[in-house]
Amino acid sequence: MQEKQYAYAVARIRTKEMSLLNGAFVEQLLAAGDEEECLRLLADKGWSLPSGAGEENKGEALLQSEREKTWALMEELVEDIHVLDVFRLETDYQNLKACIKANFMNQDPREYFLSGGNQDPEKIARAVAEKDWESLPETMRRPAEEAFQLLLHTRDGQLCDVVLDRAALESILEASQNSPSEVLRLYGEEKVAAADIKIAVRCCRMKKSPDFIHRALASCSTLSVDALGKAAAEGEEALLDYLSHTPWAEAAEALKVSFSAFEKWCDDRLMEKIRPQKYNPFTVSPLAAYVLARETELRTVRVILSGKRNSLPEEFIRERVREMYV
Repeated sequence: MQEKQYAYAVARIRTKEMSLLNGAFVEQLLAAGDEEECLRLLADKGWSLPSGAGEENKGEALLQSEREKTWALMEELVEDIHVLDVFRLETDYQNLKACIKANFMNQDPREYFLSGGNQDPEKIARAVAEKDWESLPETMRRPAEEAFQLLLHTRDGQLCDVVLDRAALESILEASQNSPSEVLRLYGEEKVAAADIKIAVRCCRMKKSPDFIHRALASCSTLSVDALGKAAAEGEEALLDYLSHTPWAEAAEALKVSFSAFEKWCDDRLMEKIRPQKYNPFTVSPLAAYVLARETELRTVRVILSGKRNSLPEEFIRERVREMYV
């Protein structure tokens, strides 16, 4: 029965893939004179602003609207939407972070909520306000209480972030590795390893202590967090040398160019790895690949709109544009 469900869903996704942005269209966006022209081109492709959207932040409103369309489609096609929860865990932890910090500052957390998570942010806010950690999902309970206590006793917002960011990565990896989907398992490992490298680079450049670095890194299969943390504490040269002897050797070369080049390389690598899932019609993997393809589209469009809005040179924008799924 599940195979029949996914066969139908994947057939629908095949038609949706035809409307994904391709390289030629991205070139049109890059050649556009300004943000308004980009928005017109996107409108011609079927991207639409939500009703009532104001003149300010039209770009972000458009991106949010398109993300909501993707998830509305998934909820229509997938009988159990929880199979795709891994993609929305990061949003849950961002909302948890907002609730804890807002509670500490006696502020209303609602203005900081992000949409599109698995958990109702209002319920997260209530759990934090009442210190009712048991009402949170199991994986969030310990890190939520730890982060809250750290902020209460040290007033160090960065330590609070470290605890919750690591917990988010651990939850993503655990959920992905328990999935029968090859794409989701691949996504979890790539997401966590790339995040660990970003953390290590930032900690290295900020001269963070070995203890701080170790506390921030989440375990994964393709990197040794002990070796990565030790190298980051020694300096950027040691860090790049360590990476050059791992499956992430090309990441070291990208980091030598710039941090932005590294982020683009990570996204392009993931797109390359998930493309074969187009031809796996009886599992959730093609649907997961479509969600990732849409997220890559949104990141690319955000880069271009922001660049046009700020009158940045085309070559500067082009260097940050991702490879498309189609």
